[in-house]
Amino acid sequence: MRPPLSVVIAARDESRGLPALLADLATAPELVLEVLVVDGGSRDGTPQLATLAGARVLHDGSGRGGQLAAGVAHSAGSWLLLLHGDVRLPPGWARAITAAIAAGETSAWAFRLRIAGAGPALRLVELAVELRSRWRQLPYGDQGLLLARRLHDAAGGVAPLPLMEDLEFVQRLRRRARIGTLAPAMRVNGRRWQRLGVWQTVLANARLRRAWRRGAPAAQLAERYYGPAAQGAYQKAQRRCSGSSSQP
Repeated sequence: MRPPLSVVIAARDESRGLPALLADLATAPELVLEVLVVDGGSRDGTPQLATLAGARVLHDGSGRGGQLAAGVAHSAGSWLLLLHGDVRLPPGWARAITAAIAAGETSAWAFRLRIAGAGPALRLVELAVELRSRWRQLPYGDQGLLLARRLHDAAGGVAPLPLMEDLEFVQRLRRRARIGTLAPAMRVNGRRWQRLGVWQTVLANARLRRAWRRGAPAAQLAERYYGPAAQGAYQKAQRRCSGSSSQP
């Protein structure tokens, strides 16, 4: 039997951390059919490193939602694992995913969250995220998302949004399936929390979610999240990527 899992990774300028994530995935060839890294216009050699690690590289400059949607469209596995490029898989990740797949296609799954960095404030954030994930079935994109392709397609797939693609998709997904929590904790890069401060980041994220619920356009929220300069870089990347093939 061929491996069931297609892993889709949205990445942009992740040359420091992405090789370790790809190395994590390479430890389970009996589970992972393919790894697709969808690059959003990196300038640090991310696509080249991904290719050297054996991943299939695609290009999409429309933002994280578009990257994930493009990766899924080019994948072949019966199960999907959607990841951001700045995470690390925890010990035991393959066993947890194998058990979830064996449980059937009626549920989707996300990992618990661990933010890289020390301090009680980050641990409180992690606890709040865990409660949100368990009680409201609203995991963040940083926690990864595991689901059967048939369930993904039935829910309408990830929308090609530059921001809020994770919230928008899981809100649709949870109407069709339970979103469970995998026991191991996925580690996400803590750079934004360190740059803005923990509570400032919590407040900024809450304001973005509130604006989204009130109908603010995703592009406008992406500019607030990434900043005008970063959003301008994304727009340039989109123009570059639109001129290159999405094929490897």
